[in-house]
Amino acid sequence: MRRRRSIAGLVSVLALAGAACGTTPESHEARGLDVTGTPLVLRDTVVPLVLDASGTAEPIQRAEVATKLPARVLEVRVREGDRVTAGQVLVRVDGRDVAARREQVNANLAGATAAHTEALAGATRIRALYADSAAPRATLDAAEAGLARAEAAVRAARAAGAEVDAMGDYTTLRAPFAGVVTRRLADPGSFAGPGMPLVVVEDPSRLRLSVTAAPEAVAAVRAGMRLAGTVAGEPVEAVVEGLAPAPGGHLVTVNALVANRGGAAFPGSAATLALPQGERRAILLPDAALVREGDLTGVYLRKGGVTDLRWVRLGRRAGGHAEVVAGLAPGDTVIVASGPATPATGAR
Repeated sequence: MRRRRSIAGLVSVLALAGAACGTTPESHEARGLDVTGTPLVLRDTVVPLVLDASGTAEPIQRAEVATKLPARVLEVRVREGDRVTAGQVLVRVDGRDVAARREQVNANLAGATAAHTEALAGATRIRALYADSAAPRATLDAAEAGLARAEAAVRAARAAGAEVDAMGDYTTLRAPFAGVVTRRLADPGSFAGPGMPLVVVEDPSRLRLSVTAAPEAVAAVRAGMRLAGTVAGEPVEAVVEGLAPAPGGHLVTVNALVANRGGAAFPGSAATLALPQGERRAILLPDAALVREGDLTGVYLRKGGVTDLRWVRLGRRAGGHAEVVAGLAPGDTVIVASGPATPATGAR
């Protein structure tokens, strides 16, 4: 992590030059350059001070689709990169063992049901005899116990049937949500063990940025706060989901959510969050005032009636502005050029 200064969301207090310069584009001829444009006087601006905490961006929804059955894979209907809808069939495994167990369960349920019917009839007769004092209490108790056992057997057979139904759901594996297949881990003919992932599905539409920092660095961070950040180097706006102690050290994990429009960022990409640390003063330049030549960046600086190209060093950039790290001072006048610069008349 490195400390840098944020200028995101701020507009530079760039005052126009005095009445002599005016506010309309004009030509500035001097011994250096002839530049047509608008003069701007640089001022100090209050900008937030932030700490860029590094981490990763992962999908909020990720599922490893697996079966609970030890079975052979019959069919894999998707490949890596395929988009799937919720409920779409992904994999089919051999369900013959489940079918055989279903027949066994059905037979057990039929036998238990028949036994229950017989026990109920017997208990009904004994109850009538006992009511007429034609059967002893022990006979009635035995009949009632037999009926209870028969009822328990029926419930057990039905429970076994529900278990087989649930196991049958694992012969046809479906996508739990809409997303993208990021890994295909099985092919037809391969053996699938219980719990072994066969396909991985991720929803890339929303990402969770997770970064870690010292407790004092996150003192101002609150759930629901909007923070500037980056994913794979591209700027994003993230909403803080929450904070939690990081495992293995005196650190705090900050989780923030960001919309991944069009799936532009890949899950697992490097990410940063700009954690607020206070404020400071800085000089900001609009991008329109910058002049680029190769790897160099400069501005047209007017000083003492002379307009020359001044090379500068820039820091953090955002919102159409860049922070000046070196090369300019408050009160300097720069020209936002509206055309190419040429050597001024009489320049030497």
